Amino acid sequence: MSARQRHPEFWETLFANALPKTHLYAAAALALGLTLLLVIAPSEDVSAYRDANLLEIQIPSTTSLYEDLKEKNDAVSAEQPEDLDQLTWRVQKIKSGDNLSSLFSRLGLSQSEVYVLANAGNLADEFKRIRPGETLAVGLDDEQRVAEVIYERSTLESYRFLRTTDGYDGAKIARKTEKSSAFSHVTIQHSLFVDGKNAGLSHGLIMELARVFAWDIDFALDIRRGDTFTLVYEEESLDGEKVRDGNLLAAEFINQGRLYQAVRYVDSNGNAGYYTPQGHPMRKAFLRAPLDFTRVSSNFNPNRLHPIFKTPRPHRGVDYAASTGTPVYAAGNGKVIESGYKNSNGNYVVIRHNGRYTTKYLHLHKRSVKRGETVKQGDLIGTVGSTGYATGPHLHYEFLVNGAHTNPRTVALPKADPISRQEMARFIDTTAPLFTQLASFRTQQLAYLSQ
Repeated sequence: MSARQRHPEFWETLFANALPKTHLYAAAALALGLTLLLVIAPSEDVSAYRDANLLEIQIPSTTSLYEDLKEKNDAVSAEQPEDLDQLTWRVQKIKSGDNLSSLFSRLGLSQSEVYVLANAGNLADEFKRIRPGETLAVGLDDEQRVAEVIYERSTLESYRFLRTTDGYDGAKIARKTEKSSAFSHVTIQHSLFVDGKNAGLSHGLIMELARVFAWDIDFALDIRRGDTFTLVYEEESLDGEKVRDGNLLAAEFINQGRLYQAVRYVDSNGNAGYYTPQGHPMRKAFLRAPLDFTRVSSNFNPNRLHPIFKTPRPHRGVDYAASTGTPVYAAGNGKVIESGYKNSNGNYVVIRHNGRYTTKYLHLHKRSVKRGETVKQGDLIGTVGSTGYATGPHLHYEFLVNGAHTNPRTVALPKADPISRQEMARFIDTTAPLFTQLASFRTQQLAYLSQ
């Protein structure tokens, strides 16, 4: 009796309404293999080949993907070989440092099989991007030859390779999620990330929130206890179970009593961005800080006493302390007018942004751009270091307006272009309901907390 006959309810419900029947059994094979991996995995001192043998399972193989491939590739024989009806599956969890060769070695398979699979067309390039925690499942026929390979990148994405007469033919299997709106209201007691995590928000969603408001709020320095934020965001589910957070749809942040609001809008050309209720982009022409830093080690101060020379010397920028090697990004679109080394500056880069604004980046460990290059906001231009006259790893960042030094932390940043007049009516119709939801949920939460 086959596995499907013994457990029909499992096979019918596991992926119901999620995948076309062309791919159901392959995914079920992988799921059952992973279950056995968790249940019967031996101790680490057992040989790798024995590990692979312990993971062997008998699962009926699907024929539908085979039919799909046969229509696209004449190398697939006219009739499906009988030995694909029942396969023995071996499953390996990908570890740090793994590649296709090491995975096949642990599975007890030859390197010649690796060569054939690695040359299985464009989809085989996916094996160059394997990551720890992903899964590789290999289906063997009765003669212990590889008949199928399934590479599961995530719950939602996998790649299936079917053996043909002259190699492999592959297909990407993508499962679609169901999306629903979710809400969250958080009062900060410790930090944005700690309190966000405690509220059940994912790291990615918290990072997106920080990116949206990064031009207005310095999350390393401006956050205070009692600040609040409210979110409307997507939750993505599969078979009734949440698998991940989706897009941040709308958000508001109250920082030191000041209200900031943003909404995600996809324009008629398909371009997505975050805007204020009035249609002004949250994204400014410049980043407030061009790196992820740990603290400000020295502020803008025209009357500062130099820490090395102990003489009054103006500090015409802000020093952002960060680990050596931390990426430094272009604060805005522009052209690199200097990229070099000086005794005082160390490795440094200067970018001109149109005729009015200039930014400088000093004490870099490495420079990633050359003089004359054009850069866009967020492009990597170097890494944090301690070259030149520096007491420790940090970025010295200067912001000049019409040639005059200004405080990068407080200068009024120029805004990017707002929603066009032609797009404004569509923008209001699309985003007004989201702001209404945001306000309604905030009111409900405040009423609940006041009880």
